[in-house]
Amino acid sequence: MAPLATDPTETTSDTVEERTPAAPPVDLRQEVLKGVGGPVGMLCSVLPVVVFAVLVPFLSLLAAIGGAVAVALALAVFRLWRGEKLMPALGGVFGVAVAGGLAAATGSANDFFLIGIWASLVGAVVLFVSLVARRPLTGVVWNAVHGGGHAWREDRSTLLVHDLATAAVTLMFAGRFAVRQWLYVADSTTGLAIADTVTGLPLTALAVVVVVWAFRRSTRRLRGPGTRA
Repeated sequence: MAPLATDPTETTSDTVEERTPAAPPVDLRQEVLKGVGGPVGMLCSVLPVVVFAVLVPFLSLLAAIGGAVAVALALAVFRLWRGEKLMPALGGVFGVAVAGGLAAATGSANDFFLIGIWASLVGAVVLFVSLVARRPLTGVVWNAVHGGGHAWREDRSTLLVHDLATAAVTLMFAGRFAVRQWLYVADSTTGLAIADTVTGLPLTALAVVVVVWAFRRSTRRLRGPGTRA
């Protein structure tokens, strides 16, 4: 008996899945590096603060501020030369200039760190409120990035991972505030500079690891395994 003819247009789900190219694996280390701004971004966030802390015991407050701003400007020029966009490159200069302006206005070197201290508190409060409201902020951001049409809060697993990710970022900000505020009250400019570095990049990197994990898990669960996270 002749074999039954098959319709060449018919495909099984397995065939479709085989023909669908799998998304290339995401290198978590690269994602974390991007999350903290890459090597240049890390340098731009740390070096002006280090320069300020080194100069302020030996020079006037205005000279130390000027040194930090000059370093921030030099780094911004370098980033523009590398082809980065204008606003990210100048963001660090703006932050250092505002912090230096506040310190110059009050005459206190410790106030160079004041904006960062209170920004950490605001960040921790906003994220904590989003957890209490059952709308963890990392999930809100993930949904917005992916078109805003996913019922991610109705999926218990996805909601849980974003609870964990948002809690991790909340703890990062709360830890920064607690340590820096204590050193601010203790009037330790050097301690504030060290804490700004130690509680800055390492804690940020840890929080980014959790957020990247939550984003990738949400993408696989709600958009399918063949979708790039």
